[in-house]
Amino acid sequence: MSNLAVLSLKNRALIALVTIVVAVFGGLALTSLKQELIPSIELPVLSVVTTYPGASPEVVSNDVSTPIETAIQGVPGLESTTATSTTNASIVRASFTYGTDLATAEQKITQAINRITAQLPADVEPNVVSVSIDDFPVIQIAVTGYADADTAQATLQSTIVPDLQDVDGVNAAQVVGGVGQRITITPDQTALAERGFSQQAITDALDQNGVLFPGGEITEGEQTLTVQTGAKITSVDDLSALPLVPTDAAQVAAGTTTIADVATVELQADPVTSISRVDGEPALTIAVTKLPSANTVDVSRGVLAALPGLESSFEGATFTVVFDQAPFIEQSIESLALEGLLGLVFAVLVILVFLLSVRSTLVTAISIPTSVLITFIGIQAFGYSLNILTLGALTIAIGRVVDDSIVVIENIKRHYVRGADKTQAVLLGVREVAGAITASTLTTVAVFLPIAFVGDLTGELFRPFALTVSIAMAASLFVALTIVPVLAYWFLRPGKPVTDADGRSIDPEDPAAPPSGLQKRYLPVLRWTLAHKAVTLVLAAVVLVGTGFLAPLMKINFLGDSGQNTLTITQEVAPAASLEAEDAAAQRVETALEGVAGIRTVQVSIGSTGSALRDAFSGGGAGITYSVTTDTDADQEAVRRDVQNAIADLDDVGTVSVAASGGGFGSSDIEIDVTAPDGSTLQEATDAVVTALDARDDIGQVTSNLSDSLPYIAVSVDRDAAAQRGLSEVAVGGLVSNTMQPRSAGTVEIDETSLTVYIAAAQRPLTIDELGALSIPTATGIVRLDEIATVAETQGPTSITTVRGQQTATVTVAPDGDDLTAASAAVNAALADAQLPSSADAEVGGVLTQQQEGFAQLGLAMLAAILIVYIIMVASFRSLLQPLLLLVSIPFAATGAILLQIVSGIPLGIASLIGVLMLIGIVVTNAIVLIDLVNQYRRKGLDVADAMIAGGSRRLRPILMTALATIFALTPMALGITGHGGFISQPLAIVVIGGLVSSTVLTLLVLPTLYALVEGARERRAARRGAPAGGDAERVSATASGSAGGSSAAAHAGASAPHGDDAAPASRRKYRREHPES
Repeated sequence: MSNLAVLSLKNRALIALVTIVVAVFGGLALTSLKQELIPSIELPVLSVVTTYPGASPEVVSNDVSTPIETAIQGVPGLESTTATSTTNASIVRASFTYGTDLATAEQKITQAINRITAQLPADVEPNVVSVSIDDFPVIQIAVTGYADADTAQATLQSTIVPDLQDVDGVNAAQVVGGVGQRITITPDQTALAERGFSQQAITDALDQNGVLFPGGEITEGEQTLTVQTGAKITSVDDLSALPLVPTDAAQVAAGTTTIADVATVELQADPVTSISRVDGEPALTIAVTKLPSANTVDVSRGVLAALPGLESSFEGATFTVVFDQAPFIEQSIESLALEGLLGLVFAVLVILVFLLSVRSTLVTAISIPTSVLITFIGIQAFGYSLNILTLGALTIAIGRVVDDSIVVIENIKRHYVRGADKTQAVLLGVREVAGAITASTLTTVAVFLPIAFVGDLTGELFRPFALTVSIAMAASLFVALTIVPVLAYWFLRPGKPVTDADGRSIDPEDPAAPPSGLQKRYLPVLRWTLAHKAVTLVLAAVVLVGTGFLAPLMKINFLGDSGQNTLTITQEVAPAASLEAEDAAAQRVETALEGVAGIRTVQVSIGSTGSALRDAFSGGGAGITYSVTTDTDADQEAVRRDVQNAIADLDDVGTVSVAASGGGFGSSDIEIDVTAPDGSTLQEATDAVVTALDARDDIGQVTSNLSDSLPYIAVSVDRDAAAQRGLSEVAVGGLVSNTMQPRSAGTVEIDETSLTVYIAAAQRPLTIDELGALSIPTATGIVRLDEIATVAETQGPTSITTVRGQQTATVTVAPDGDDLTAASAAVNAALADAQLPSSADAEVGGVLTQQQEGFAQLGLAMLAAILIVYIIMVASFRSLLQPLLLLVSIPFAATGAILLQIVSGIPLGIASLIGVLMLIGIVVTNAIVLIDLVNQYRRKGLDVADAMIAGGSRRLRPILMTALATIFALTPMALGITGHGGFISQPLAIVVIGGLVSSTVLTLLVLPTLYALVEGARERRAARRGAPAGGDAERVSATASGSAGGSSAAAHAGASAPHGDDAAPASRRKYRREHPES
């Protein structure tokens, strides 16, 4: 690797040009990177959404959900399926393994459903829907202040939405909460009977008109014209004028009969099924999504820039942004960038304090921005975006990328003294450490290799993080071996030669070199530990074991709270509550929220979630959903608690739940999956679980998706009575269905808008008594419905959820705070106390399962990383034993990490474990730095004790220097001084800082003791056999001998032993005799 330095010094102008080009292209890459909150993730989930109007949950489950769930079981890559059946809707959720090609899976599911189309009810069309981060709105705008909702909606659809879709990067803009239109045909049964027609004649007229047929071509003269038969229906009048086709002579003789003669045809608004308000005013919402390749921040800015003009064109309306991803993204990125810059300044100050040279410090500091700019180029090349994970990785890496340059510049500075040839001094300085810094960089990069094999959400999120750190580290090595030597050649001044007590020039690494002030303080402590090995190792073991006992005091979570200034509140009123009842309950909650400090905007959607995407997955009628926007500077956790307190005392508002924040990656709620063979047992088991959980410590709100039974009207046909009148159960059911709900009869296009045509009954029963009195035509005459059927109110489930055919319910538990361990312990204790039916079962899931799976996979990744590091060290030291001694650094790094986690109160989560993974590579590097030089001294003749004292004193400064540079670079992030964007980076920084502190102490005190104990024994055994001490190839590698100048920058100091050959130990006198040039 030192050949790079040779090439660089021979082409200094080229290196300068390359540096400028890197800066330019890095800057361009930075400005062109997409800005997002998190990496774009395609969740391996497909949902089959089916609407079945007028069907109860049991009917939906039997006729739709179960056949679909059964049909898709053979799709490759399928992990699990869950079917949820509610009134009017079925949702079958299929989860796949990460890495599955969802496009192919979607095709396979569609094919499987097509094969069972004949088994599904008529007019039921299942839709396969996939979910990506890009499918969620970037920005949502509420429109209020309009006088007429229909006019406002028409204006939005015709003017505002097209203009928004013209904004660069916008994929779609959709109006949510509006009321559509339909054409309703209401037959006059008397008029139909007088003219001898049935209602089917109207349906036939609609089916047989307004259809275009191709008729071939006619060539006449110089033109070839296509023939088209038929004309589209373009208005309500055209529809009304459609003739009914006569079927007998009397109808023909009576003349033409149109639909208008036997029915009324009207253009009507769709029934109102949802209500939307913003801060108490009626509102329509525009949801804007972006293209997958678009920049979230740019799209938001473009939409915001267009709003003033759009608002002015819509007289009387007010446009309010109720949700916007961009401000939080910008705030998070700016905060991380600020913390990174502060860390850079702190790292540079640490270097300056140790080197006491402005020129050396500047040359070293240049490696940081250069490495970062190269990393930006790499991020863009791999197609990643600038988000809190990639930027957090860069911020974390700032303290580490400077290490290689520190090593190189310090070693160059040691060799470049007055009288030395500049070129040779630079080359010698680089050559001595090139192998060592390459090995140390490979060690740090290698620990991230196992991340490539981590699956699930953890792997998807942190793979860009690992790649970013790896690119930054590789860039720092490149800079240290190419750019830093050239800058050192141009800017460094020769230093003062090191002299011994007699004034003779001496190699700074000579054991007899005079010690520095820092070394004078360290050497007595080192000598004491070497003289009291047993005490030192026992104390170290006590610290290690004691920290292990303290580990349970740590809080544990999954991903933590992002601090995003949005809240989602859901409200469920009584089952089968009318829209008016839900509206009244929602107004009470809105009034309570008005008094909560820190809330800026409250958007409520009644009968809808306020999002078309979420509506698709919830089947539409989703109760009441509140989207609350808070002040960006407010304490989001405090606001959430205030909201919970404000609504806790409300009566007669149903169940109100405040969603726990999951860092933008999902909910942090614990879920308990209850399974049972039948509905009644499931209800009993779910009630028992909820009862056991209520009033438990460390647990917040407890809710269940298996709510009270849903009342409905059951029409039970008396099959015998119906058969006596010439009717079957299906025939009676069809008559009731056609009477109670309009029947779709096709679509027509009017004013470029597709409208559905419905045929409705003239007088729909409005009460149970009126339904019982419904007239049913039979072969024996008209009879009342209650003469051939029982009509009564009964109870049924509000929804039916099955997993591979078995009924399930979900109990959701919100942790009371950020400690998932305490909450999970309380949940497990409650489940142990719950009295479940023998045939029922309850299992913990949700965020707890995600956390356990993530921890398990990262645990395996750590073991793999340790193995990789061990292999690298074996290759470097050519020894199986010495790398094992160095690996002791890892558990001692954990002691500092655990203690700092406990002191700071920051929970241990996935981000913390990524920090531990990174720590493995960092702390072992410091141990390599020390033992590498100790082996060099032993090979040159020193015994173990003398070599350890000499090596420890000379590696003191570079070890402290690199450790403190990293610690101070991460300090702003660990403190979270900006207060934003730190839910990933802060716990990671705390782990690295704590681990570095403890591992540095270990490297300087405990590792020398352990090394002296093991290698000293081997040395004594070798001496008894007459073998030379410390000279075998097993202990000293070629790489180590090539880096005798010090892989850590050749510390400028010596041992504190008396100077002169007479006063030195025999091993040192031997060293001086064999190396007189020193």
